[in-house]
Amino acid sequence: MKKLLVALLAVFAATTAFAQSGYQIQPGDTLQVEVMEDPSLNRSVLVLPDGTVQFPFAGSVRASGRSAGDVSTAIASGISSNFATTPNVFVTVQSLRETVPSTGGASMHVYMLGEIAAPGEKHLNRGTTLIQALAETGGFTKFAATKRIILRRVDRRTGKQSVHKINYKAIADGSAVGNDVVLRDGDVIIVPERRLFE
Repeated sequence: MKKLLVALLAVFAATTAFAQSGYQIQPGDTLQVEVMEDPSLNRSVLVLPDGTVQFPFAGSVRASGRSAGDVSTAIASGISSNFATTPNVFVTVQSLRETVPSTGGASMHVYMLGEIAAPGEKHLNRGTTLIQALAETGGFTKFAATKRIILRRVDRRTGKQSVHKINYKAIADGSAVGNDVVLRDGDVIIVPERRLFE
C-alpha cells in the first residue's frame, strides 16, 4: 500500500513538475518542498531577495533562475547524507510573487518565513512594527521558537547585512516594552524551529 501511495505521489509530482518545467523561479515565489522518505521535512519555503531558499540539512540553496526540477535535485543532494539512499524530493511552485501597483512609496515589502502559518512576501504599510507584521502571518506554528526570532536587514547605502535576534515572547508579555522593531522595506523575518527542551 505504501509503495502504491509513493508511486501515485511520484506520478502527480512528475505531472506538476512537467507543467512547471518552463518556469524560472524568482525571488518572492513560495515553493512547496516534499521529501517522500521523511514527511516531517515537508514545508513551504520562500525564495529570499538574494534568490536562495533555506532548507533543513541542506542550508542555503540557490533557487532563483532555476526550474522546480533543478531545485528538487539541489535539495536532494544537500540532504542526501542524512539518508541511506538519495531521497525523492519534489518541489512545486506554490505561489508566485505578487505584483502590487505602486502607491507612491506608502507600502513596503517584507519577507517572512519559518515557523509561521502564512510565510511569504508581505506588502505592509511603512511604519509597521514586527508584532504587527507577525499578526499578518496568521500566527506561529506549534514548533516556533518565539524567543529567538531573527530579523535580517540590508543597509541600502553600504550593502552590508545585519542580523538581529528578537525575543517576541518578552515583547508580547510586556517584559521588554519598547523593543518592538519598526520594519523597513526588504527586511527578512525568520521564525526558527524550537529546539528540544526549549
